[in-house]
Amino acid sequence: MRKQVSRLLLGGGTALLLALPWAPPAAAAEAVCYQNDEGRIVQRRRPGYKPVPCPAPAADADAAIESAAPVSNAATRRRIRQTEWQRNSPAMADRKPNPASVVPRPGLPDYVDRVPLPDRWRIVNTLGYPDNWWDPYNQNTLKGDRPIHDDWFFNLGVISDSVVEIRDVPTPVGGNSTGAPGGLDIFGAQEQLVAVENIALEFVYYQGDTVFRPPDWEFRFIPVINVNYVELEEVLGVNVNPRHGEDRTDEHVGIQALFVDKHLRNVSDRYDFDSLRIGIQPFSSDFRGFLFQDNQLGIRLFGNRSNNVFQYNLAWFRRLEKDTNSGLNDVAKSVRDDDVIAANVYWQDFPVKGFVSQATVMHNSNREDDDFYYDENGFIQRPASVGGERPRGYEVTYVGLNGDGHFGRFNLTASAYLAVGEGDPGTFVDRQVDIAAGFLAAEASMDFSWIRPRLSFLYATGDDDPYDDEDNGFDAIFENPQFAGADTSYWIRQAVPLVGGGRVALSGRNGVLPSLRSSKEEGQSNFTNPGLWLVGAGVDLDVLPELRASVNWNYLRFDRTEVLEAARNQAPIDEEIGHDVSVSFTYRPFMSQNVVLRASWARLLPGQGWDDLFPDEEADYLLFNLVLAY
Repeated sequence: MRKQVSRLLLGGGTALLLALPWAPPAAAAEAVCYQNDEGRIVQRRRPGYKPVPCPAPAADADAAIESAAPVSNAATRRRIRQTEWQRNSPAMADRKPNPASVVPRPGLPDYVDRVPLPDRWRIVNTLGYPDNWWDPYNQNTLKGDRPIHDDWFFNLGVISDSVVEIRDVPTPVGGNSTGAPGGLDIFGAQEQLVAVENIALEFVYYQGDTVFRPPDWEFRFIPVINVNYVELEEVLGVNVNPRHGEDRTDEHVGIQALFVDKHLRNVSDRYDFDSLRIGIQPFSSDFRGFLFQDNQLGIRLFGNRSNNVFQYNLAWFRRLEKDTNSGLNDVAKSVRDDDVIAANVYWQDFPVKGFVSQATVMHNSNREDDDFYYDENGFIQRPASVGGERPRGYEVTYVGLNGDGHFGRFNLTASAYLAVGEGDPGTFVDRQVDIAAGFLAAEASMDFSWIRPRLSFLYATGDDDPYDDEDNGFDAIFENPQFAGADTSYWIRQAVPLVGGGRVALSGRNGVLPSLRSSKEEGQSNFTNPGLWLVGAGVDLDVLPELRASVNWNYLRFDRTEVLEAARNQAPIDEEIGHDVSVSFTYRPFMSQNVVLRASWARLLPGQGWDDLFPDEEADYLLFNLVLAY
């Protein structure tokens, strides 16, 4: 016959030698000795087996070990010896003696400091990990690691984004504003210096366990403090008043998010859901920000179905005015008479696993056709100072298909849009015009260990006759393309002025489309534009885990130049813009996003079309960027 005695280890170093009050299965021992609630030693036998002798109460701890079972070991001996002091302590004086073992039964004093935890998030503290507000990687109440009360959490984020930029941009001047007497009275010195500091503070207060589902309630507030400085070598560049000189320092506090998010319901046991979000909130129409990517005031209903296979958005936005020099939201101004209505659906793993397809419909209703709007520097923004310079409005609907993901090792992002609608009046004609334009972009890449080569293609239709009743130039609502090198590219990063068409940009800042707008922040969409062809190649090199290098080359051409010839009263103008080459380095010293240093250089090697529009000079820029995040 075999004896069976189990060991139950308790917190605080207390050990108890007991036999389980449960008969083991058939494969276990034939008889079991255990201690009942009255402290007596009793035995339980399987039917048909003879009784076995039970161990007698031991006189000391060592004897208890020897009589317990052959599986005792040195660690068990030490634990039992460590409990000897408890038998004589005041806390043990009132306990009922245990006749079967020198190890006392556990009582309430053994559990007081360990059991009553207010919630499961405090378990980490009991293991010796402190709560440090300055440490975002360990237990931190300010980062939402445990509730501040009940099941409500708080998350604080702080981001410092510093930019210094040295650039060459064609700078328009007049005969009374050039700083170089005797110089050409159309183009001035093109060297510029820009320094920008943004500090974003993110306050998030939310309720609910967010491991498997969205929060029940979420309140988010993101103010951004901006200080910017710009220095030119010509007057009339920073302000319409030449007495402001050649430099400007400005500051602004923008509200980039201020919304409440309510989790309406779960629609499946896998937490498919519907939620409603109201307020200033971010929204992106597609994967790369080609059509509309902004933080605007609106209402959005969103959710998912079929175990997150499908996601949907239904949204309405009323656009806010932007601050002129920072580009941030300015809630002190009246909202614009400009609405954006969006509906889209995402389909995961379609047509193959690893690829996400999306269909979207967006409508932009602009009714700013009854007044003029000037920015804070005194320059006209609406209508754009090109063509007839008449207040105008438009109704445009965008239908698009987008995709992002991979087919095996082949990575692909693609977008296609069709824009249809009407504008009244046209840019160059004083009558209603029809809008019909198209857009197509794709970027393909493949990973080879630490090397990722990329190929890029983009086509936006242009208008071949600015004086007819149809506008065929494609324009976005508010683009922010992460494509073909993004802001590493000279063409995408810089706002190149048209010169000769008033305060109008040939290409907008952080935009790829040559839409001839006053600006994408305060201006209107313009579908009378030359359109664009872009073919590019690039490579991302993960030189070190902390260091990435990127090299990009883009070839640029206008689709049509008739609009440019009308705006500049100049002919002919060639379609070739030129070659845009750039290189950038991104360094993350801690292999995280908490500290990111980036340096990039780009140059536009002019083609014949650029030479027709601007002086025969190469344009380049150098950018330094430091991001610190908490």
